[in-house]
Amino acid sequence: MFQIGKTIVSDEVLENEFVCNLTACKGQCCIDGDAGAPLSKEETTILEEIYPKIKSYLRPEGIAVIEEQGTWVVGEDGEHETPLIEGRECAYVIFDKDTALCGIEQAYNEGLVQWKKPISCHLYPIRIKEYSQFSAVNYNRWYICDDACALGKELEVPVYKFLKEPLIRKFGEDWYAELETVALEWKKQSPNK
Repeated sequence: MFQIGKTIVSDEVLENEFVCNLTACKGQCCIDGDAGAPLSKEETTILEEIYPKIKSYLRPEGIAVIEEQGTWVVGEDGEHETPLIEGRECAYVIFDKDTALCGIEQAYNEGLVQWKKPISCHLYPIRIKEYSQFSAVNYNRWYICDDACALGKELEVPVYKFLKEPLIRKFGEDWYAELETVALEWKKQSPNK
């Protein structure tokens, strides 16, 4: 682990390789699991504000769940998260044939909203845990991402490089520049890298 500002970053963010492989996984991270996508308090407000704009992008099942439960819910762990359809896929999931995509991101890509998607989704496979004095930045392993790990290894793309855009979105340009400096030093000290 190493520290950058008020973050403690796992070495695994530098050590592991990752490139999303939607053709292989079909967006399974959006439809599997036992909870919705983690949301910050600020993001719950954003979802409330943009829902009328993105509603037409969503599936009827997602709309029904959102209109019954709200644009966000409090999960079993007491944290804010996106609602789920029948305890499975995120209410904001849409499908392109058999691949799960994000309805929010689709609206963003078409210029309808300025918010891409929850930062927890954008950052995956990195998970952020907020503590009172710092944020923990950890690499999360999940079997459904085995193909992404294999592709990352094949292309030699470390997790932190694949997630440059969302890491800058979360922590800023200066933070990311410092991460790159740490990564260069780490690589020099790791002869097999």
